[in-house]
Amino acid sequence: ETKKASKRKTFPLCCNLQSVICNQSVRQPQFSLNWMSVNTNTIMKFSKTLVTALLASAATSVSAFSTRAPAAFVANSSVRSQARSFQTSSSALQMANVMRLSDPEESLLSGVDVFIFDCDGVIWRGDSLIDGIPETLAKLRAAGKKMFFVTNNSTKSRAGYKKKFDSLGLDIPSEEIFSSSFAAAAYLEQTKFKETGKKVYIIGEVGICEELDLIDVPWIGGPLDNDKVPDMGPGGKLDHDEDVGAVIVGFDRHVNYYKIQSAQLCINENPGCEFIATNTDAVTHLTDAQEWAGNGSMVGAIKGCTGQEPTVVGKPSPLMIDYLADKLKLDKSRICMVGDRLDTDVLFGTDNGLKTVLVLSGVTSEEKLLSQENTITPDYYTDTINDFFVESHAKVEG
Repeated sequence: ETKKASKRKTFPLCCNLQSVICNQSVRQPQFSLNWMSVNTNTIMKFSKTLVTALLASAATSVSAFSTRAPAAFVANSSVRSQARSFQTSSSALQMANVMRLSDPEESLLSGVDVFIFDCDGVIWRGDSLIDGIPETLAKLRAAGKKMFFVTNNSTKSRAGYKKKFDSLGLDIPSEEIFSSSFAAAAYLEQTKFKETGKKVYIIGEVGICEELDLIDVPWIGGPLDNDKVPDMGPGGKLDHDEDVGAVIVGFDRHVNYYKIQSAQLCINENPGCEFIATNTDAVTHLTDAQEWAGNGSMVGAIKGCTGQEPTVVGKPSPLMIDYLADKLKLDKSRICMVGDRLDTDVLFGTDNGLKTVLVLSGVTSEEKLLSQENTITPDYYTDTINDFFVESHAKVEG
């Protein structure tokens, strides 16, 4: 017996939750297992206890975070996304639990008065209209649904997007179209930027320029700097405009070093100069053949040389939905956001109290949506918006 007892070893399994959950002071449970008596039940009990402790500590951390943070601080998009990462930790442990849309009339259409559609990957891909879209939009209008089209692409103004809809054979009223270039201009209006007498430096295309013209805010850069090259010889320097009070970074197919240097000088050297991003999309649909680097790459360049986080005005920022809801007196609980991106479209909906549908006609695959790593879950997902008028299998078989 003495020999047998000496062969039994106890292995303390310590879960230091303090180093895992926000450095909060939590009790560290000690679990000891007798090596000779380990069985499946013991392992299951240990796993269940550990997961319960993790989730309880995460909930406490989220509550403490929300209580301590001032409202204006939590409203910042970067902090909101950090808070959301804690809140969604439990869904990551359970895997994404998302229902495929199967009975659209009962589960979706009956409870929605307003649809907000992303454009790239939902209505079109690049310059190609997705099959069946005109018929589906016509059915939604016939059913009395209001529609708005909200895109993070800032290369066009609202007038420019109206022309694109027309070119694709879609008769969309201009008042239903909202772009992130418009959101940037709306943000400057809300913050009374014009009253400062300052200028805006633009990394971006004509869409931002046209929207700023409409609100009489002076700007420099943008397409005017497409072909400029800074003097980088001995003693060379780039003189920047000290009257620039904001830098707006939008998608720019002609981004160059001159623009990057101009932006960083304005942000780093002009007191109070604000860094504004139309969006931070990682990739975009320039053509229907492949994905292309999105505005996130341009915003990342300016973040890297300034150390500053931007104010993001496009999705998932609440600016556009607040504008729509306030102006048109819309009930957010009866609005559905439909998009192809989890981190912009779906997050835009879930963070702002909207119903959400993810379509697989754009950048997000079903595999990515349902993976353990995904913590952003829509109410439903489907292949395209054409499925809004497809009867359920049960009804067909019946």
